Amino acid sequence: MTRTLPAADASAGDPTASKNEAISYPPVLGSGRGVRNGILWMLAATCLFVWQDSTARILVKSYPVTEIAFVRYFVHIVLAGLLLAWRDPRLLISRRPALQMVRSIFLLGATLFVMLALRFMTLVDVYAIVWVAPVLVTALSGVLLHERVTPAAWTSVVTGLIGVWVIIGLTGMEISVSMLFPLLAAISNALYQITTRLLHNSDSSLTTLFYTALAGTLFCGGFLPFLAIVPAPAACGLMVFLGFAGIASHFCLIRAFAAAPANFIASFGYTSLLWATLFSLLIFAETPRPHTVIGAGLIVGAGLFIFLREKK
Repeated sequence: MTRTLPAADASAGDPTASKNEAISYPPVLGSGRGVRNGILWMLAATCLFVWQDSTARILVKSYPVTEIAFVRYFVHIVLAGLLLAWRDPRLLISRRPALQMVRSIFLLGATLFVMLALRFMTLVDVYAIVWVAPVLVTALSGVLLHERVTPAAWTSVVTGLIGVWVIIGLTGMEISVSMLFPLLAAISNALYQITTRLLHNSDSSLTTLFYTALAGTLFCGGFLPFLAIVPAPAACGLMVFLGFAGIASHFCLIRAFAAAPANFIASFGYTSLLWATLFSLLIFAETPRPHTVIGAGLIVGAGLFIFLREKK
């Protein structure tokens, strides 16, 4: 049976949908198709985020975090600006510029705090702490987004948290000041995700994609004259890669929150721990311990519980 797609579905499938289309549709909350599409976008986003942070972990050993972040955001904003100029320059105008800037600041905070954490901690440990963010998203989605937080969503979040603490608790990590960085990143990340959802029917995805990198480009650019180190060719290539991966990952995240309610999508952020474990093994030769596998299993189970429930 053929179904006529509403504007929301059309925009979700077409990243070049016009501004008017993008601001006219009502949010699609809870539809089976919308939730499943949102899950797939979120899985792609989490993989790309871990890929970026793995690259950043290599770079932070030799270069200032502000320099790394500047190149990452500068490449992002140039690519997004060119795409907007080609598609429709009017998309550079946001209907909610203040909220766009606030969202960009939250992302900058998450980026810098994660990079600082990666100087002192392993990739998996950082992600285990950072991904308490879905709990904050679920709690805030009811207040800020007026979304219904179901018992199933809470069950998924709690199960995912148990998996996180299995990983942390059995690792023997000691409480230290360095843990403050991933905790601050978690708070910034949660607020970034909430503001992403708030913007999904105000501006087009391309408009939001452009503003994503604005705060980072302006703030980190101010430190270049004082802290920048001329990068080696290989390091320069890695920094540029961060920009390409960054624009792709944030586009996926924008689409995820446009397709489904935040309290469903947030739970799948826990899959970042699975990607982090895999990347740690392949890139840094850090073999995951049994408790990491157990915790990861709980995290995957939490996400699949919601996915399978939505298919009914």
